[in-house]
Amino acid sequence: MAGEGVWPAIGIDLGTTYSCVAVWQNDRVEIIVNDQGNRTTPSYVAFTDKERLVGSAAKNQVARNPTNSVFDAKRLIGRRFSDSLVQNDLKLWPFKVIEGPADKPMIVVTYKGEEKQFAAEEISSMVIKYMREIAETYLGTTVRNAVITVPAYFNDSQRKATKDAGGIAGLNVMKIINEPTAAAIGYGLDKVDIGKRNVLIFDLGGGTTDVSLLTIDEGTFEVKAVAGDTHLGGEDFDNRMLKHFVEIFNRHHKEDISGNARALRRLRTACERAKRILSSTAETTIEVDSLYNGIDFSSSITRARFAELNMDLFRKSIELVEKCLTDAKMDKSGVHDVVLTGGSSRIPKVQELLQDLFDGKQLSKSINPDEAVAYGAAVQAAKMAGMGNEKVQHIVLLDVTPLSLGVSFGYEGHMSVVIPRNTAIPTKMEQNYTTIYDNQTSALFPIYEGERARVVDNNWLGEFTLSPIPAAPKGVANMKACFEIDANGILNVSAVEQTTGVSYKITITNYKGSLSTQEIHRIVQDAEKYEVEDNEHKKKVRAKEALEKYAFKMRNILNDKEIGEKLDADGKEKIEAAVKQVIHWLDGVQLLQHAEGDEFRDKLIELELICNPIIANIKNEDN
Repeated sequence: MAGEGVWPAIGIDLGTTYSCVAVWQNDRVEIIVNDQGNRTTPSYVAFTDKERLVGSAAKNQVARNPTNSVFDAKRLIGRRFSDSLVQNDLKLWPFKVIEGPADKPMIVVTYKGEEKQFAAEEISSMVIKYMREIAETYLGTTVRNAVITVPAYFNDSQRKATKDAGGIAGLNVMKIINEPTAAAIGYGLDKVDIGKRNVLIFDLGGGTTDVSLLTIDEGTFEVKAVAGDTHLGGEDFDNRMLKHFVEIFNRHHKEDISGNARALRRLRTACERAKRILSSTAETTIEVDSLYNGIDFSSSITRARFAELNMDLFRKSIELVEKCLTDAKMDKSGVHDVVLTGGSSRIPKVQELLQDLFDGKQLSKSINPDEAVAYGAAVQAAKMAGMGNEKVQHIVLLDVTPLSLGVSFGYEGHMSVVIPRNTAIPTKMEQNYTTIYDNQTSALFPIYEGERARVVDNNWLGEFTLSPIPAAPKGVANMKACFEIDANGILNVSAVEQTTGVSYKITITNYKGSLSTQEIHRIVQDAEKYEVEDNEHKKKVRAKEALEKYAFKMRNILNDKEIGEKLDADGKEKIEAAVKQVIHWLDGVQLLQHAEGDEFRDKLIELELICNPIIANIKNEDN
């Protein structure tokens, strides 16, 4: 663990469907299990009339509380409400998403009888905080520092939003690193002595697909190219299967369940389970009791049928591999290892297509697809915290920017690229611009990322105005725009007017949908309030459990023949009446919701005052 006075630093894989946390300890990476004993945790947050739930507890109750159980926050983070991908997802989610200020998607739930709105960053921060708590329980100390991973194809606003989520969760996010790069560290850490190797990481997760081509050479991990789709993964495969079975149910029973959130949630859970089973068997059965209007549903699906339903999506993931190879200017024969990561990389048809692309080459399955990203993040965290062994400290990451970055300048709305995609980062590049009409005294710099020729087809990041510019004929002014990407892949832009020797420098404003400092502060305060509420609820539950445990213990003592014979009739009657009264009180409708923790504790004290002296008398007589 960390040395004296050094805070431990953790690695968090913040996944669309599952998250994972790891730490460097005892000279190796340890994947930390959650309170359920599992090494991965569902990225779910649920709100009820009583409490807020995160992880397995949230996912386990989703069928009975679908509209207040939030998942897929990663598919919303850093996106605009008007984004076509968000609009398509709205049709599939049981929870409500509305348009907030500045086109920001806001998740609407009912919590303790009140309607609440949350940004995707807030929901993600709740998952991150839960992962942090898992680590703190395991390590027995406070955790302040973390490395958090994102898909390689996340854009600037998505990266900023993820970093904000970590900050809201009370963490110092030391670095944001790309998921396939983290997986490559997990794969290559123990292979630093085998010489230079070109490694392709194929990361097919729950919501995203990333492909990265790296050269690993004596501890240096140099990314040559990345390709990806931030909206292609296991959930999309689940959706195809879900649609298939909804149609079968409709055909067989003449009932349309597409508008019933609870039925869809239960069927989706069965589909997700079937998808996993089909990775190891050729056929499985979907069974859901009383799916809709009391109708039991049962149907089978084969591996071949599942592949047919998703073949276009599978091929789309393979096309990303081809794009990555093209961008890296490398022939597939130059790739030494093809490494699989992400849970959906287990799908046999995907593996078959990938193997065919590489002419039958054996795919590397030496790392756990669910844990490799968190593993690499923990290694990077250890390095940055000054922990880890010699191999860890010698690691050098050379990553790239996934998308071209530039400005819209001129009348036509063309994309003027300043930093081309797949440029090694951190980087700083400059481009000269001039005025486009006479006596122009200001210039607008709209910032975009993307590969299309027209900015209207690319992703707008923000803008600033450089002013005042000395009035002069068009083409005379000389403005230099500077684009700088830091080690987290986050962009800063400035500009200087150089004609007169007087310079102006302005840093780009954040994407309008991102959180302001004031908003982050408010959300942090809200998170602290929720933490107090959660802790109070936990205390209440513990107090209730203590009362139940003692009451049932006393009842069992009464039922014990040997002890029962030693009790006098009056004592037995007193315990019996007191226990009966407490159990009746505990069995009250919705008692946990309306009773306070102190009430449970008071009841326990009252019961102990009646029972303990009577039981103590028996023990004294025995002695």
